[in-house]
Amino acid sequence: MSFDPQRFGPMALSPKQIEQKVADVGVAKAEMAPARAFVLAVMAGAFVGLGGMFMALVKSDASLAPAASSLLGGLAFSLGLCLVLVAGAELFTGNSLMVIGCMHGRYPWARLLASWSVVYVGNLAGALLLVAFLAAANYCGMNGGAVGATLVSVAVSKASLPWSVVFFRGVLCNALVCLAVWMGFAGKTVVDKFVAAILPVMCFVACGFEHCVANMFFLPMGVVARALGFAAPGLDTSALCAAGMLGNLSAATLGNLLGGVVLVGLGYWFALGGERDDAAS
Repeated sequence: MSFDPQRFGPMALSPKQIEQKVADVGVAKAEMAPARAFVLAVMAGAFVGLGGMFMALVKSDASLAPAASSLLGGLAFSLGLCLVLVAGAELFTGNSLMVIGCMHGRYPWARLLASWSVVYVGNLAGALLLVAFLAAANYCGMNGGAVGATLVSVAVSKASLPWSVVFFRGVLCNALVCLAVWMGFAGKTVVDKFVAAILPVMCFVACGFEHCVANMFFLPMGVVARALGFAAPGLDTSALCAAGMLGNLSAATLGNLLGGVVLVGLGYWFALGGERDDAAS
């Protein structure tokens, strides 16, 4: 029996079809009841945190070469976005693409900002909930305490970065994340979505870019690991304070918005959606 591609239709959506689908999905997200959006956002925050948890375990292996550690850590971290894309959840950074629906006039800007606010708070709650569970499970003690030391080191390095550096790393990070989400919309199977997510996520993790939802997990988890005594001897953890964490999250959040909204969302709307709007008018 031969394979007939016409029977199954196109194996993936075209870029113009993706743009239409993103706008349609944006309507559903904008109209979602806040309580439902919040619960799905809590799940997304926990999902991304699970990716960070997996990554920390990989990077705690001191026998790995730096390049291998970065690549394998990025592969492990891709678990988070794969869960969001396949299982379904509301992720603030990926929802930057909702700007396309606004540009088509499908819902007002006020509705978009309200949706983003609910999802952002929900992502934070989910990340903190996972931190609490991992602390109770003595996750930091794995690998002879190397996991805890890794978490402290990661958190300190993030909190120590200058605001402008975090901002531009955030721009680059969410451009990659939104491209992963964009390509995930093209796919029709679980495998399609999984494959679409892996390389962009591996890239931003290996390059040290900044993702605000991931940092909602890494920074508090680093504080907990330090409080439990897992900081490496001699490590200066003074940057891991309220000012350092808030500075990182503010810069990463604004950078993520610029990267996702402008570089990806508005870029594709202008390139692919303008013709549809012209035809409608």
